[in-house]
Amino acid sequence: MKWLSLVALMTCFVLYACQGGKQQEECKFDLPQIKERGELVVLTTNSSTSYFNYRGEPMGFQYELALQFAHSLGVKLKLKVMNSSAEMINSLLRGDGDLIAYNLAMTNSGKDSLLYCGEEHITHQVVVQRRGKEALKDVTQLVDKDIYVYPGKFYTRIVNLNNELGGGIRIHKVEPDSLSEEDLITWVAEGKIDYTIATNDVAKINRTYYQNLDIGLVISFDQRSSWAVRKTSPLLAEAANKWHREHVNSPEFKASARRYFELNKRVSHGAILSVKEGKISYYDDLFKKYATTIGWDWRLLAALAYTESNFNPSTVSWAGACGLMQLMPKTARAMGVPAGKEHDPEESIKAAVKYIKILQNMFAEVPDASERTKFVLAAYNAGSGHVTDAMALSEKYGRNHYIWEHNVAHYILLKSHEEYYQDPVCKNGYFRGTETYNFVREVTERAEIYKQKIKY
Repeated sequence: MKWLSLVALMTCFVLYACQGGKQQEECKFDLPQIKERGELVVLTTNSSTSYFNYRGEPMGFQYELALQFAHSLGVKLKLKVMNSSAEMINSLLRGDGDLIAYNLAMTNSGKDSLLYCGEEHITHQVVVQRRGKEALKDVTQLVDKDIYVYPGKFYTRIVNLNNELGGGIRIHKVEPDSLSEEDLITWVAEGKIDYTIATNDVAKINRTYYQNLDIGLVISFDQRSSWAVRKTSPLLAEAANKWHREHVNSPEFKASARRYFELNKRVSHGAILSVKEGKISYYDDLFKKYATTIGWDWRLLAALAYTESNFNPSTVSWAGACGLMQLMPKTARAMGVPAGKEHDPEESIKAAVKYIKILQNMFAEVPDASERTKFVLAAYNAGSGHVTDAMALSEKYGRNHYIWEHNVAHYILLKSHEEYYQDPVCKNGYFRGTETYNFVREVTERAEIYKQKIKY
């Protein structure tokens, strides 16, 4: 009896050490259990480099790698989006996830509870500036220059560098609630400011939007980062390491890296037909035929096509959108485009107006028809979820959520800021709103030009 009591006592001690039923299981939860469950639970966060929703579809470099890794294990991927590195680590250690798919900084303290695995990625801070003869080649050239930086690690680094150089750098710390790291990069590209600082990954992604950026000047030491699992999941860590070694040079891995860090994100535009001849494109008759089904002026539909594809039906975007109207594959299927017909102009236009009709119904509560069209255009470009998020933010902060300019548009621009995309009223996370804001403006302005120069 005493022996049985001792066994019972030791069993209770083990249960207590693992802190309860779920975490007792997680103490032993590793690759065999994940395969048995048939699901890999991955923790990540919203960002331009990790995970975001674009036109209703999940995107992001870390997301794609995690999906590829899960497939290699023969299991499904379940994604959980966290708000910070600390939240990801805490959730992982609680057993709420199996793996952190994010460039998590590798620290000595982290090694007490984590196994770092997968690709060992090197990050550092760079000066973002415009290309040209005047571009800085050495950090000492920052003296007597104005540099605008985001609070936190960027501000700390430039202050330390300024001290190392003996002073002279004019440092401007921006307010985090008004500008994001990516906003500052846009300002550099547009010539509003000359210099800012960003991490090399974020800088690389932004260079795909702005080809005039120079991001070659490194100003910080290298920081190693990688994925992570619990220390009690060595088999999962080993599988991630093996997968990366064998997969890093695969076409699939390279395609993902190229999609986010190399491919130009903007469509090159140029006139195909002269409006002076009374024609906008080779597809004017199709625009006229289908625009009536959504109550649009055909010249607005033509302006949308021009902005999306430059009237090139063979275009495929960095995100996989196809054809004249640049529909995402999932949307094209849902709108009835037959397989293999994604680049057929009429099929593309016919599907696009079906989708626009759905968006019109979705934003039917917007009372003014011209305003509703701007909401539809925004949703066509971004996905409806980001637009409804911006409407919710607009309403929360006392602006008119049925008016686009200076109201909902203001908050679509702020959806790249943590303070806003992590707001409880937002359901769709991070979004680069600058592109959508410009898209709505460009389509509506071009439509007005067409209306002035082309007869109905």
